[in-house]
Amino acid sequence: MTVITTFREKRREKQMKYERSILRDLSLNRLKERVQHYFGSTRMSQSVMMNAGVEEACYDVALEAYLLGAKFSKFGYHGEDMEQVRMRCYREEKHLSDTLYNFLLFWGNGEEGAMSESLYYLCEQYVYDWWREGYEKGQRRHKLRLH
Repeated sequence: MTVITTFREKRREKQMKYERSILRDLSLNRLKERVQHYFGSTRMSQSVMMNAGVEEACYDVALEAYLLGAKFSKFGYHGEDMEQVRMRCYREEKHLSDTLYNFLLFWGNGEEGAMSESLYYLCEQYVYDWWREGYEKGQRRHKLRLH
């Protein structure tokens, strides 16, 4: 007797396998360093970043942005410019930036006040940095035919 699987299940299995292979190159130390680099120097970091949940949220957003860049890197491999590829996933990237920003505002206890605009730009840059790194890693994997 044969087990019937759907196309959706097969696609999800393939996606999970690809994501696991992409994430093998990423280290927890690099995630920690990047969080400290972007959010360690702000005024609110002394109180907020001491909370492990906030740091983990930054890691989650970083991983999602990294995987998003890796997923969309196939378009760059086939000849599209990086900015064109980035415009393809604009909504997802903006959602990640907004999510991180709102999370930091919620846990900031109102201490960021006038810094909220600069905090948003930090969140955008943080997400873009991870997206770009995932994009470059994905392109290398496509060139080496490891996808």
